[in-house]
Amino acid sequence: MNTYLSDVNSGFFYLLVAAVLVFVTLMCVIFLVKSYKAGIEIGMDKQVLKKTIISSATFTLLPSISILLGVIALSGTLGVPFSWLRLSVIGALQYELNVAEIAAQSLGLPGLRLDLLSTEHFVTIALVMTFGILGGVFCCIFFLKKYLGKMQAKPKKAADENTESKPGFGAYATTAMFVGLCASYIGSYIGKVFAPNDGDLMPLIVAAIAGLCMAVFEYFTQKKGMKVLDNFSLAASMLIAMAAAVLIQLVM
Repeated sequence: MNTYLSDVNSGFFYLLVAAVLVFVTLMCVIFLVKSYKAGIEIGMDKQVLKKTIISSATFTLLPSISILLGVIALSGTLGVPFSWLRLSVIGALQYELNVAEIAAQSLGLPGLRLDLLSTEHFVTIALVMTFGILGGVFCCIFFLKKYLGKMQAKPKKAADENTESKPGFGAYATTAMFVGLCASYIGSYIGKVFAPNDGDLMPLIVAAIAGLCMAVFEYFTQKKGMKVLDNFSLAASMLIAMAAAVLIQLVM
């Protein structure tokens, strides 16, 4: 292990991250206990509450595979503790990888190249990722209540009973954010195809395979009523796309 990897995977860093995660875990347990007691107080059946807890825990395992994949993807260059912290508490796989890559390029690096990274690079990349995600935290603190009010607003009733009611703000906002997110990533992949000297078609191919897998899952979920597929469609699509990338690379 080189000096850089020794620094970002140091024992002190592991202890620091573990302390944060223990605190977050305890907070979750406290909320779970309080919610259970509140359910009992309003007259909910204990068996229903236990069944809800068990089913929720079970259905959380499969989607968490995608988070584990993100930790593995980041840990190779940014170390296990930092990657573990980011994707356990506040980060998201799409954001973390993208911002880390942008920060590395702003430092003059071609990307997250382990052979080129130093501890100084890591500090800058970690700061950029941290400050970037704080925008969401502050927005939640100051604006989430008002935003949720609009998101949960009931659709406006149509004047004519034969006319469909107009969707509320939430429907438009969610669709706009999703389209913007997809356009941003697909646009960057297309840009890599036409990059001078080192055009790379692989990200676009992998994105297309992942999108096709999600479309198949959505078909069975929406058209065939197999709602259980919702719980692991993302993780399965990621795994299939990653496996396809490896196979394509071997063939090429």
